[in-house]
Amino acid sequence: MNDEVQQQINSQIDKARLIAISAHSGQFRRDGKTPYIEHPYAVADRVEHLGYKYICVALLHDVLEDTKVTAHDLLTAGIQEDIVAAVQILTKHPSRNYDEYIKLVKFNNLACHVKIADMLSNLADSPTNKQIHKYAHGLLFLTE
Repeated sequence: MNDEVQQQINSQIDKARLIAISAHSGQFRRDGKTPYIEHPYAVADRVEHLGYKYICVALLHDVLEDTKVTAHDLLTAGIQEDIVAAVQILTKHPSRNYDEYIKLVKFNNLACHVKIADMLSNLADSPTNKQIHKYAHGLLFLTE
């Protein structure tokens, strides 16, 4: 890989990281103590071996759902279209039930791998019984 390509990869990761840090500033995990940004970092760590696009999607996977950041903001910031598309797929909409949502996720490779990592991260973070059942259902569907 030449230096220019590596710089472009690093640039995408840096942009995604800075957007996630800014967007999740002041947010905390369920315990009320852990900064929320720790979750996207944990998800990114789980998919790091798959490549930079997975890292970027992992870092950004909750920004459209949980912050004021829009897909247009991500594109304007220079985030690649396929990364933004995966983040949009990972964004739950109130009009879509869980089964519809998880079916959409399954058919986008970036979104699917990041969602699996997201579920595993959430399961490692004191989940409720309801979350355990939901994630078990989702993991079985996404991995079959």
